[in-house]
This record gives sequence, structure tokens and C-alpha cells, in this order.
Amino acid sequence: MQPRKLYVETMGCQMNVLDSELVIGQLTARSFALSDDVSDADVVLINTCSVRAHAEDKVLSHLGALRRRKQRNPDMIVGVIGCMAERDPGGLVAKMPHIDLICGPGELNKIPAMIDELDETRRRVIALSQSQSRRSTALQRATEYDSVEALDLSRSACIQDHPTQAYVRVQRGCDKFCTFCVVPFTRGPERSRPPEQIVNEARMLVDRGAVEITLLGQTVNSYIHQDSGRAVPFSELLSRLNDIDGLERLRFVTSYPGDFGDDILQAMRDLPKVCEYLHLPVQSGSDAVLGRMRRQYSVGEYVDLVKRAREFVPGITLATDFIVGFCGETDEEFADSLRLVERIRFKNVFVFKYSERPGTVASKRVTDDVPDDVKRQRNIALLRLQERISMEHNRTLIGETPEVLVEGYSKRAVKAQEAEQTRGDEIGHEESSQLVGRTRTDRIVVFPGDIRLTGRSIKVRIKAATALTLHGELVDEDGVARMPGRLSNRVQIGG
Repeated sequence: MQPRKLYVETMGCQMNVLDSELVIGQLTARSFALSDDVSDADVVLINTCSVRAHAEDKVLSHLGALRRRKQRNPDMIVGVIGCMAERDPGGLVAKMPHIDLICGPGELNKIPAMIDELDETRRRVIALSQSQSRRSTALQRATEYDSVEALDLSRSACIQDHPTQAYVRVQRGCDKFCTFCVVPFTRGPERSRPPEQIVNEARMLVDRGAVEITLLGQTVNSYIHQDSGRAVPFSELLSRLNDIDGLERLRFVTSYPGDFGDDILQAMRDLPKVCEYLHLPVQSGSDAVLGRMRRQYSVGEYVDLVKRAREFVPGITLATDFIVGFCGETDEEFADSLRLVERIRFKNVFVFKYSERPGTVASKRVTDDVPDDVKRQRNIALLRLQERISMEHNRTLIGETPEVLVEGYSKRAVKAQEAEQTRGDEIGHEESSQLVGRTRTDRIVVFPGDIRLTGRSIKVRIKAATALTLHGELVDEDGVARMPGRLSNRVQIGG
């Protein structure tokens, strides 16, 4: 009997990427075969994001296309999982009645049992953390672990696409209730995993070949867990993970400015495996807007945190998020954001146009009154400012030889190789052999090299720069450039 084919599409944040990876692991352990072709799949799962309306619109578009495929193949299972499933299950069913399975992010460990029930009854199954959830006989037979922990504990069954790099969840949910954000309603209250579970999972991943681990949490620096009657804060968790033999790099996202203590900065300074990079969303450069967002810190407090971070960790790079066009944002309040970007000089900035999310405090108490064209103009202005700053930053790195962890072929190289295979195009060797990696400070570096370098830390001399990418060449121990295509014993390799 041929294994059933599974197709999973993931939208949104790193947390969703990890959730999809774990769901795939559970199902492949039950003899499902992962497919990269939705038209060939017996089970299609879309892991959704509800942070912005645009993300939900994409889901509805993809589900609309699946309706026609479902009509041709009624036995195909179509499932919606993740935040959108939790936020609006009734709306999904009303718009897309061909959906068979709806599962919130806190119940993903139940998906194998839900598929079993679908096979038996052919009736839609739903598993949510809220009261809408109905429990079937099959679901009651599922593991007795807490739903959240059960999915993470299933990691041993997981197949990784990138074994040299891995995500590990340390915390779920959020207690901040920022007025614009739907996460507390879709992922529930903040809960931190036991530290021994996290360390054991990380050690297992390192034993499989991971050299870099990124810790995930909605407000990851808020992590705290009672361990044998004693509180374990995030800084101590970093210390325990730093002691794992074979681990080279340790990162974490996303941090909340209001909870960031100096103990974490001290850990970043003193622990050699913790990278000098911090993603620290500010959302606005205006105290008035931050107040309407209920962000629980001021611009002055944010600037002071950045100052301390740079004092504790020389050379640290900073990334941030901004929302433009939040309710009532004036031209002057937006100008405050531009001034903050100029003052802080981030490595990069992620900018989002505000979109009202049903059920949030903002949707109930304030009006989304900034016109779409104004939001668009502000989005462009902020991105252009950051592009100039990023270019200025990156140009200062030309001539330096940072340590780069090689991730594999670059997107450009993959496209070049595909062109060679499908059309017989003659592509230059340097373009088709282009590798990509990251520095400890999270800068992207591309360079020609041997694919066998994947997963290794090497020295790359920077020759050119754009706002987003550094371009370089391999160097040997004496700082001499090396030609690509051969793996030399003289290439500097870390670990």
C-alpha cells in the first residue's frame, strides 16, 4: 500500500515554521510521505497567521483554489491549522465549507487523531483551545500530556530540512495584550517550558548535527520557570544551553523591551555561544502611539535599553519592528519614528502597515482612521530611510573577514541550477555555486564555494555590499583568497 502524501504550507512567524515541522514529524512517523506538490497530496494542511489581514486573505485565496481540487477528489483532506483557525473557525467554515479539519495552535498534537476520525466518520473535526472545541472519541484517546508540551515532546519523530540550524520553543503565548495584537487570543496565556526539557531537546538536535539553535517565544526574554521550587530566568536558561558540547551558536527571538533585564545582557556578554544580535520590536517612536498600543514602555526607556545593550555587548546589531498608520497616528508622531530610526541606526527594520484585527482592544475602542495611501507612504518612507542606513552600515564592513556559518546554496544559485536543468542554460560556475551564510551578528553573506562547507563556520572576506547582503570570498588561514569548487584543509573551520 502506497503511503499517503502530505502537503503543508506555512505562513507567518518562526513559531509557525516550528509548529509545521513538528506536525510533519508526527505524521511522517505514521507513514505519511511529505510532498512538495499540492496537486499530488492526499492531506493538505495550511498553517495560518492572523497578525495581519493580508496573511488571512492569502489563506482564503489558497483555500478557494483547493475547493476545485477537492471537488475533483472528495477523499482529499483539507485542513486549516494555527492562529486563523483559532481566531475565526466559524467564519472559515462559512466561507470555505470544504474544510475538513480545523485545529488551533495549542492543539496541534491532536492532528493524527483528527485524521483518524476523519477517515472513520468523514465528518469535519475541530480542536481549539477555546470553548468552540468539541472532543471526539478519537481525540479523547490522544496523549494525556498537556497539548502544548505534547507537540514539543514529539520532536524525536521530526525530520529537519536544515539539520545544521534548528528552532527550539521555550515559551508559548503572551500576557501583554497590546491593543493591536491578536496573539494572546490565538495562542493563549504565557507559559514557559521546563528548562530540562529545553536543554534535552537542544542536546538531541546538536547530536543530529545542529550547530546553531534559535530559541523561540512570543516574548522570549520573559521566560521564567519554577524548577524544584526555584525560579529559572531566561539568563540562566541561556547559561545551561551554552554548556552543550558541539553547539556553536545560540540566538533568541522575539524580545519584549519592557521585560529586558541587565542579567540577559550580561549573559550575552559572558556566554561565548550567544550571538551578538538582538531583535527588539519598538513598534513606534512616539510615546503617544506607544500608549495607545499599550506597549508598557516609553521611547526613552527603549533608547536607554539600547544604550545598555551596546555598552554590555560591543558590536551588537539590533533589528526591530514598526507599525505605521496605527489608529490616530499623526504626521508628527510618524516623524518621531523616523527620528528614532535615525538615532538608533538598526541593522534592519521590519515595517508593517496597521490592519485592524477583529477581537483586539484596538478594534473595539479606537478607530482605524489613517487612510491606506498614507499608511503606504509612511511604509515606503521608513523603508527607504532604513535602506540608506543599512547600506552605510554594510559598506563599513568591506575588507573585513567575519566568521560565517554556511547555510547552503543561495536562492540565486538554486535558480541558476534549476535553469541549467530545465532549459539547458549555460550558467557561470560562480553563480551556480554561490553559497549563503550568516555572521554572528545576523548579516547575510553570499560567496562562491563548495557545498560541502554547509554547516561549517568559515572566514569570508567582504568585497562588496548592498543594503541587504554582503558579498565576499573565502580566505585561508593566511588571509589569502581561495577559488571555489574545492574544499581545502586550509579553510578556517570553527567548532
